[in-house]
Amino acid sequence: MIALAAKAPIPVYAIIRPRAGRFVYDADNEAAMMADIDAVRAAGLAGVVIGASRPDMTLDMALLKRLMTHAQGLGITLHRAFDLVPDPFEALEQAIDLGAERVLTSGLKVSGPDGVEMLKMLVERAADRVSIMPGGGINLTTVERVVRETGAHEVHSSCRRPVESKDERASAFGFQAPVSHETSSEIVRKMRGLLDELEVARD
Repeated sequence: MIALAAKAPIPVYAIIRPRAGRFVYDADNEAAMMADIDAVRAAGLAGVVIGASRPDMTLDMALLKRLMTHAQGLGITLHRAFDLVPDPFEALEQAIDLGAERVLTSGLKVSGPDGVEMLKMLVERAADRVSIMPGGGINLTTVERVVRETGAHEVHSSCRRPVESKDERASAFGFQAPVSHETSSEIVRKMRGLLDELEVARD
């Protein structure tokens, strides 16, 4: 999959996440993330999306520094581990000190549209030192409000559509979900068109 992503005509960043759950990692998790970064570099992708928390949900700066050193030369996005931090403004300064290109965040809420107030404050506090990328619940019906109210210049969206299983037996056995989701090229095009219009309106 990484090799296929490298053939895309746009820069692709791979998320480095060894397992589901919270973002507190042990030595084995760290080793897996280092290996994934190596695979991303070998495939020629543009960057990685990383994040790590301490048990108190502050950013694990020691681990993040090791990951970033290992990923030197690749673009770096800090992922939504940021949304669990107790002090978002302290974490923002830490992300800047780390040298991250952007912070992917829903403004410490479950979804970006619910976090627009915090997202706006983060964009203002960042002052172009790092990009704030709203994510979570960003779709064709919410993107315009999020961009207008936050001042963000880029967003994260799955642009997905539901796909029903064509094999009821496979679903019954639990081999696949009755309904899954896949990224829709049509939704991507519409989203890009909306974002382009919003950027032109700003100018």
